[in-house]
Amino acid sequence: MDHIQQVARRLKGLRDALDLSVEEIAAECGVSAETFAAYENGEKDISVSFLNRIANRYGVELTVLLFGEEPKMDSHFVTRAGKGVKVERTKAYSYQDIAAGFAHRKMAPFIVTVEPAEDKPVTMNAHDGQEFNYVLEGQMEITVGNTTTVLNEGDSIMFDAQRPHGMKALGDKAVKFIAIIS
Repeated sequence: MDHIQQVARRLKGLRDALDLSVEEIAAECGVSAETFAAYENGEKDISVSFLNRIANRYGVELTVLLFGEEPKMDSHFVTRAGKGVKVERTKAYSYQDIAAGFAHRKMAPFIVTVEPAEDKPVTMNAHDGQEFNYVLEGQMEITVGNTTTVLNEGDSIMFDAQRPHGMKALGDKAVKFIAIIS
């Protein structure tokens, strides 16, 4: 079963455990009932920002929704170089959760890799909290609200994640960046 289907099953399981209808949970999470139904049927990819919103709203760990595992550590958690739980969101987008074992997180740090796709439009997302991105490799175009900025290796940006935002790799090389979502 591919990852989107696994996340969809966990999302449906959470809704069932909370004894909420699709309409109730969709309204509480700011999406249409049709969109939420498509998420939990595995018909539409679910953004990490949306999963983070669900996790925060219902008091579950983001790692449970993403990976199906409950984090165990609450004093500290070490992720060794090149390790971390990887998720291929789409062929062009992958996340590596670099703190998956830490329980009760107030932020979620990821190493994100975005493959170049100049011909595709940027997908915009918005979620509660703040987001910090630091470019490790490549060049990234990021749009926050009505402002578009190009970030190079070593550049960073922090923004209000409630503003619509999206990014894409520039050139013919993937961009790799650290994203911290709070």
